[in-house]
Amino acid sequence: MPPIQLPDIDSLSLVEQVSQMLVVRTCGMLYDHQIQYPEWELARADLYNLLSNYGVGGVILLGGSAPEIALKTQQMQSWAKIPLLVAADIEEGVGQRFSGATWFPPPMALQDVSLDYAEAMGQITAEEALAIGINWVLAPVVDINNNPENPVINVRAFGVTAGEVMGGTRGFIAGAKQYPVLTTAKHFPGHGDTAVDSHLQTPTLLHNRQRFESVEFMPFVNAIAAGVDTIMSAHMLAPALDPKNIATLSPHILTDILRKELGFDGIITTDALIMSGVADLDSPAAIAVQAVKAGADILLMPVDPIATIHAICTAVEMGEISRDRIRQSVQRIWKAKQKVCGIPPNLSKLGNSANLKIAKAIATDATSVYSAIANLTSPQESVPNSAPNKASQYLNLLIVDDPLTCSEFLNLRSPAVTLPKAHNYARMVVDAETLTSLRCDRYTQVCLQIFSRGNPFRGKTNLHQKIRQLIKELRIQNQLQAVVVYGSPYTLDNLLPLLPTDLPWGFAYSQQPTAQTAVLQKLGFV
Repeated sequence: MPPIQLPDIDSLSLVEQVSQMLVVRTCGMLYDHQIQYPEWELARADLYNLLSNYGVGGVILLGGSAPEIALKTQQMQSWAKIPLLVAADIEEGVGQRFSGATWFPPPMALQDVSLDYAEAMGQITAEEALAIGINWVLAPVVDINNNPENPVINVRAFGVTAGEVMGGTRGFIAGAKQYPVLTTAKHFPGHGDTAVDSHLQTPTLLHNRQRFESVEFMPFVNAIAAGVDTIMSAHMLAPALDPKNIATLSPHILTDILRKELGFDGIITTDALIMSGVADLDSPAAIAVQAVKAGADILLMPVDPIATIHAICTAVEMGEISRDRIRQSVQRIWKAKQKVCGIPPNLSKLGNSANLKIAKAIATDATSVYSAIANLTSPQESVPNSAPNKASQYLNLLIVDDPLTCSEFLNLRSPAVTLPKAHNYARMVVDAETLTSLRCDRYTQVCLQIFSRGNPFRGKTNLHQKIRQLIKELRIQNQLQAVVVYGSPYTLDNLLPLLPTDLPWGFAYSQQPTAQTAVLQKLGFV
């Protein structure tokens, strides 16, 4: 396909040039009444205005099915003055965000399978992204999750050592580079050793410069050598690198270190500017101006896009930011658009059985089971669809981070529900709020299934502490039959010291049905 034709940068007005530096968010579903996050996601008229009149350069999508996204991206491209960069956070494959596409287990699962799968993940993610009109993959995460208390990186990382992360990074980028999409290494200068979620507040990392160079910087240097297209900043303070400014707003971190010392010549993008780790520091206009002065080429999800555009234009007109500085960013964006824009969606690339088979193999193989449950009840026709039920002596206790956000992996048809039900287990779903008042004394045996992983915007809860207390109580009453953890291996590590040495347990990085089936069948639920 011949390269797209882009206008001469100097033919654009200052407003149009600055607008190219913005990526705004909208809902992946087609209609305004389906918008789920109205404070962040633009309605149709506002999106049309920004793309058609201002010339905003890109859009990030969340929600909806893969076929819907194909329609949405074509619609947006038809509105745009200049072809768009269309981005999505698809670290676990396109199916992570858009139903119908391939959904992989989290990257850390490859530790227990093979990092060789990273290339397949990158290749399939890129292929399916292009199939629905997404040309900017906001992956891979190259943070080293060397802090077990990290609430937001966690299993999104390829591992807990620089070597693991670098191997996964090289593979993912090599796979993605087989298709014309942009890849993104995040979150510079390294978000893995924090215990705070930057979506909720600003983390501080107190390592010295030598530590950053020998650990946190290494995966980014590796990603640059592998040909990564963009690098995303972290909304975190690293006093040894800049005692005053968080990385997103630091000229020393973004320009002096990343651009000059590490030699990165691609696009530097901020993380989402609606995140409290940056948004709470100043006004949206002031933050946007400072991010550009720091060296950011793209402002991702600004709180107020129009105010952001005018604030940067004013800073240019007042001499705070040079016109050449804006032009440099637009040149990098032009280079990226020449690489990835102009390719129409092709839904025939979705639903590929070979892709799904790879995802299933990773999910199934990245499971661990110790022993099997010796005694299961016999199936009975009278088991009710809802539980608990006094007639049942066995309880399938499902513990979730948030019952309102678990429907993608846990519902009435999920193996975690249906397989125990076939053995006459009553069902109960609880979270941290309801765990305190939970009573299991009517049951002789309790199988715990815990769905818990690091998730943005959730922060820390006392869920694990309450689970530990529950396990202690069940052990005293000799009721604990088995424990299964889906998600974070740190949750399992936290609980194993409490379990009797002969108690059956299982673990899966993935929370999806294939992983549930694999673990439960190995435990004896067949």
